[in-house]
Amino acid sequence: MADERSGGPTVEPRASDVRRWRQRLADERTEAALYRNLASRQVGEDQQILLGIAEAEERHIAHWEALLGPDAGRPGRASLRLRLLALLARRFGSVFVLALAQRAESRSPYADDLDATAAMAADERVHEEVVRGLASRGRARVSGTFRAAVFGANDGLVSNLALVLGVAAGGATTSTVLLTGLAGLLAGALSMGAGEYISVRSQRELLMASTPGTGAGAALPHLDVDANELALVYRARGMPADEAERRADAMLRGHAVEPEVIGTHGDHDVVGTGIGAAVSSFAFFASGAAVPVLPFLVGLEGGAALVLACSLVGLALLLTGAVVGMLSGGPPLRRAGRQLVVGAAAASTTYGLGLAFGATVG
Repeated sequence: MADERSGGPTVEPRASDVRRWRQRLADERTEAALYRNLASRQVGEDQQILLGIAEAEERHIAHWEALLGPDAGRPGRASLRLRLLALLARRFGSVFVLALAQRAESRSPYADDLDATAAMAADERVHEEVVRGLASRGRARVSGTFRAAVFGANDGLVSNLALVLGVAAGGATTSTVLLTGLAGLLAGALSMGAGEYISVRSQRELLMASTPGTGAGAALPHLDVDANELALVYRARGMPADEAERRADAMLRGHAVEPEVIGTHGDHDVVGTGIGAAVSSFAFFASGAAVPVLPFLVGLEGGAALVLACSLVGLALLLTGAVVGMLSGGPPLRRAGRQLVVGAAAASTTYGLGLAFGATVG
């Protein structure tokens, strides 16, 4: 086999090299299939971008196939991380998968692999930024509802666990603890849903008040080219004076209407809808708040019920923290640990207060 790196005479590759090259080939084939799968669910520009990444991955496939030659053999197995990512791509939405793909691209080994070309390493760095951009678009589209869901689930888990622990520590009977937990679930879910609806509606109304109107665009053909206030429109929206003058002059002489004049409603999509946020917050708060009540609903009592409630809530907090970490592109384990620590601190504080007040009342 020719030595691809030096262009020298044929050199028999080491067995360890062949194994590594086959692993790289399997990973690239899985990544190319992943991006083509994601592209099949998109339309327009996003689809073309994803297909462009897939084509780049196929160039990398050709590189490893050329190095391996007859040693390529049957397709190997990609890394567990990439196989899991490909599985998720077939089961979940692109926002979730793109967030994970962003992290995967950031871990490319090509910068330190002497058998990968500099162009391949550069491709992977560019892919990370491309996927980051696509993921950020998806995050923006779901940010309002997602924020309400995360806050709702986390608040339901922590607040109802704290409520149950505080009442139980005060010496209440099992039936009282159960009733308190169910009341906390319903009251909290209704409060969260109503609060999110008012919050999102108010934010959308504030954005609407700041959205540029269409009157300026309609007035363009009638403005005096040499004396007008169009530049002030750009300056009022943060553009430097010189740039504002240049843009206004170009606009007037071409009589074209730009988005800066007529405005868009992109920020409204980021905020989400009041109904969507309210329903999401209600449902996820209720789901989270039901977790610490479950042991009492199935008939457990006393310490066993409290230990199981704390364990279930701890697992749920770890899960929600990890999901937030993955979607935000951050380290999932660190986010999961943060959720658990904050929830445990709130619950233990309430339990301590319940013990103190219960002893005082007793």
